[in-house]
Order: sequence, then C-alpha cells, then structure tokens
Amino acid sequence: MRILQLHTQYRQPGGEDTVASNEAELLRNAGHSVIEHREQNPLTPVGAAKDMMRAPWNRSAAEKVRDLVEIHRPDVTHVHNTWYHLSPSVFQAAHDAGSPTVLTLHNYRLACANAMLLRDSRPCELCVSSQNAWHGVRHKCYLGSYTQSLASAATITFNRRRGTWAKDVDLILALTEFARERFIESGVPADRIAVKPNFVPDPGPRSVPVEQSDVVLFVGRLTTEKAPDVLVDAWERADTGHKLEIIGVGPLEAELRRAGGGITLLGQLDHAEVRKRMLAARALVLPSIWYEGLSMVLLEALAAGLPVLASDIGPIPEVVAPLGPDWLARPGDPADLAAGLRRLLDDAAVAATGGRARALYEEKYSEQQGLSALEAVYERVARTISDPRPQGR
Repeated sequence: MRILQLHTQYRQPGGEDTVASNEAELLRNAGHSVIEHREQNPLTPVGAAKDMMRAPWNRSAAEKVRDLVEIHRPDVTHVHNTWYHLSPSVFQAAHDAGSPTVLTLHNYRLACANAMLLRDSRPCELCVSSQNAWHGVRHKCYLGSYTQSLASAATITFNRRRGTWAKDVDLILALTEFARERFIESGVPADRIAVKPNFVPDPGPRSVPVEQSDVVLFVGRLTTEKAPDVLVDAWERADTGHKLEIIGVGPLEAELRRAGGGITLLGQLDHAEVRKRMLAARALVLPSIWYEGLSMVLLEALAAGLPVLASDIGPIPEVVAPLGPDWLARPGDPADLAAGLRRLLDDAAVAATGGRARALYEEKYSEQQGLSALEAVYERVARTISDPRPQGR
C-alpha cells in the first residue's frame, strides 16, 4: 500500500514524533510505500500568531495536502498531529482529492484546550462532560494564555459543529479504551472511533535478570503531573535498600536533588542509554497523577521485561492490570506507593512479574502486533475509496 503520513512536529521531540517515525519505518520494512510530510509551527512570534489564528481551518495547509494527494495518489492518508499549522482542514482536502483518512489521537486535544485533561495539577473532565471547550479559555488552560487557549477552544468548537470528525475522517484511532470513552462523551461519533495502541521496538535480551538487579527506574519529565516528588517521598518511607535512578529533566529537578537515600538524578539520557538501563533494572515506577495518553516509557518497560509499579489512574490500569493488582497504587499517595516499593523486595514476585511483562508486550505492543493492526486499519479504510462520495465535499 501507499500511505501519506502527515504530522506537525513538536519543537521539543516527544512521544508522538517517535510513534509517527516508528510507524513509517515499520511499514517500509514490511514493503509498503510511505510518504512522510512533516510540518513545523512557525518559530517567529508573528508567524506563530498568524498560524494560531488559522488553527481551526488553515486553507493554505489544506491546499498543500490536496496537492500531495493528487501527486502521490495514496491508498490512505494517516494524520498524527494537526496542531496547529496543519489544522483539521487537511482531512477535507485529502478526501476531496480522493484519499480515505485516518487520525491517531495521541492526546485529548479533540476535547481539551491543553490536550491533557489536566487543570491545577489535577485531572479535569469539565470540557468533556459539558461538551464545551470554552471552559478552557476561562481557565487559561493552554500555556496559561487566554489568546492561545482561545485558538485551541475555537479549533475544537468549530470542527465539532462543522462535523469534521464524521464527514472527513474515515477512522479515528484512540490509544486506549479509556481515551475512546472520553472522546465519545465529548461528542466524537462512537462508530467512527476504534482503539489501536502504540507499539515499541524489541530492545533485545536482558543483560541482568530483574530479580538480580537492585536498581529501580523513573523515566520522564520532572513535572508535577508526572509526580517524581511523590515517588521520592514514597522511596524514603519504603527504605528498601535499593537504588532509585531518576532519568529526565524539568522544573522539579532542584527540589529532587535535595533528596538522599540512594536516589540518583541522571538528567536527560539518549534513548539507547535509557533502553540499556531498562534491560539492567529491577522495576520501573510510573507515579503519574494525570491521564497519560499511552506512555511509551511504560510500553518500553514491558518490552524490557520490567515489572511496572504504576498509578491507578486514567488509562494506565488498562496496561498494567494484567501484571496483577499489587502493581497499581493510589495516585498521589506516597504511603500506598511505598507499600508497592516494599513488594519489590520479593525476588520471586519480581521475577514472575517480569516474565508477565514481557509476555504482555509480545501479545499486545510488539512490532508484529503494531504492523498487523496498522495493515488492518488501512485495508478497512481503503475500501471506502470505491464508495461514491457525496457531492460538495
């Protein structure tokens, strides 16, 4: 098949950029043709302001996508991130040029101005339950700015009222059932949205069996919603004698550096080094207090055969629950998290859970599973190209 992949890259590369690139490489290795079209939001204040005003519907971006479809004649156009330069206008453009469309929702931007369902460091579903994104403007949810929150809320509202997700997107992919339910509640047509999780590459064999390691990992931004401060509190309470390695940077770094008790802050490490450390660690802790999308760190830990002690919040239990009830802790509760950390002292339980983690990866989140899911999605939507489209689209 020939796939046109569209994605607005982030200024600081993140999980969505990695997923888009991984999918393109996976498809090419399987013999498919992938045309990657990447855009970036303007760097200058004037350019960014102009594009932000066009965030609900960018005609120039649509024209470029229409040209790309007419030139390459893809079997399907797969969009990962339209915010904000591409805009949802690209879906109608692709359809008008004769290509069926797929959208992967990596975050909650179709329902929430800041795309995180998070306000004041707590989960917030106000705009979901009310189907009213303007609450995000009142609370300055996007970057603490009325103007930028207005652009985001206007994009949500305009395309909801226009019916973009029903008219111009053949299939919407949520990463988890939790996310799918939130999108449906926010107004996305239930028959248009399916669940397809991300995949991660196989990191290879472990260098150290999990039960023989004394290193516990945290990997992520050092921010309030990721809760490394809660982990440090729990770590000091648990007093297991293990070593805690914190990988990442962020605003909580200075506070965390004051902690002791076998805690080491390693800063930002490249992906190869993180993977190497996962293959030699005892467990990963994911203490988030917000609705993660589908944490790539979590999936990479499973691939490395790592037990994962995680917060029982949002979509995280969907992934972690098969490891057993002992591997979920109440979010934001250092005492409960400390109890989970003490369970890491049980070598037999750690070894058994590491095996379950790897089996779970192979069953649901491997490259083979990712390729099969993508091919099934594309074959499903490609059939729509032979269906007569209503005039005037």
